[in-house]
Amino acid sequence: MQGVNILFEQETLMRLMQGLLVSLEISVISIIISVFGGLVLGVLMSLKNKPLYWLLKICLEIVRIMPTIVWLFIFYFGLTRATGMHISAFMASLLVFSVWGVFEMMDIVRGAVVSIPKHQFESAQSLGLNKFKIYTYVIVPLAFRRLVPGAVNLLSRMIKTTSIVVLIGVVEVVKVGQQIIERHVFTNNMAPFWVYGFIFFLYFIICYPISKFSKKLEERWG
Repeated sequence: MQGVNILFEQETLMRLMQGLLVSLEISVISIIISVFGGLVLGVLMSLKNKPLYWLLKICLEIVRIMPTIVWLFIFYFGLTRATGMHISAFMASLLVFSVWGVFEMMDIVRGAVVSIPKHQFESAQSLGLNKFKIYTYVIVPLAFRRLVPGAVNLLSRMIKTTSIVVLIGVVEVVKVGQQIIERHVFTNNMAPFWVYGFIFFLYFIICYPISKFSKKLEERWG
């Protein structure tokens, strides 16, 4: 247990919690934007409009093919130079994770909506509902159970992936951990083990329940 005392220093714990709060802030805001944006675009993508479908499909493929870290560099370094606007590292992170989440969620919603049997559309039409009401009151509620497991899994991935924002200088939990280790580099050679181990534990207690919840939903609603 050599060097574990670093974790019991009040300042260490307080700073790690502050860093974790920044990570969760990026995750939660991005997730909220992703849920609403993905829901709207997913329904639009499920409509039988080929030009719109292919436009959204191309956007989805571009988002998926490009590594998230490259998106971060483009938004934080490239967009700043190209437009002359100052974008903070935090804002660049929010933009990238929101865009990523929206398009991934869009595909999950689209898959859930198109899996609804055709007779559900026809039954709603026979009741005189217009297309907006059919999706609002019939199709989306029916698709909800099918999209939740995939959506929860995506949200778990988003939380874990926020750790890469350290590469553009966001002072989140991993960055704080690095700073603490650097401060103790000459006095505690076990600092990296304990600090990174504690960060692993923090991510674990946040993501593991979400992962288990996702698997339970898949078993129950899959």
